[in-house]
Amino acid sequence: MSGKPVGVIQRLMEELTRLPGIGPKSAERITHFLLSGDRSFATRLAQTLRDAVDEVRPCRECFNMTEGELCDICRDTKRDRSILCVVEYPRDLMIFERMGTYNGVYHVLGGRLNPLENVGPDQLTFDVLVRRVRSGSIAEVILATSPTTEGDGTALFASNLLAGTGVKISRLARGLPSGASLELANTQMLRDALEGRRSF
Repeated sequence: MSGKPVGVIQRLMEELTRLPGIGPKSAERITHFLLSGDRSFATRLAQTLRDAVDEVRPCRECFNMTEGELCDICRDTKRDRSILCVVEYPRDLMIFERMGTYNGVYHVLGGRLNPLENVGPDQLTFDVLVRRVRSGSIAEVILATSPTTEGDGTALFASNLLAGTGVKISRLARGLPSGASLELANTQMLRDALEGRRSF
């Protein structure tokens, strides 16, 4: 005998709990906010999510999120294309951009190596990274992965791949606390780590 079908309100709350940082109580509050009173905000939010899913894609050069073929950073002719900052996720790229002092370009790996979760090199964009570096226009690669076991392993793997290219390979300074995620770092901490980066 099948159980009682799950109602749409319960399904909405369950889907919201799949978002980072949203627990059952937060999901319940958000659900009641969306469905109480004027529902035009909920309608606009749903349409915006549909548009984002349909229109946003990885940049063909750096894998940042964009609505076109190239993201705004890759299209910007004023950026220093000799410095390439390698990050795990687009959200990490945005942290550097908010800092306002980095003027190079980026490469988004799409995650970090994690054998326990079956994330290996083939699931990330290492092959494109190597091609970009071998193109000859890059003088330095900054490995800006998170200072965690997986982030350090990802940086080490990348540095080994790039070892024969002749470019300078550096790592963020340990102004970042070990085991922390980049998204938890404040602007000054990240600025110090970037300025104090060391050779890998």
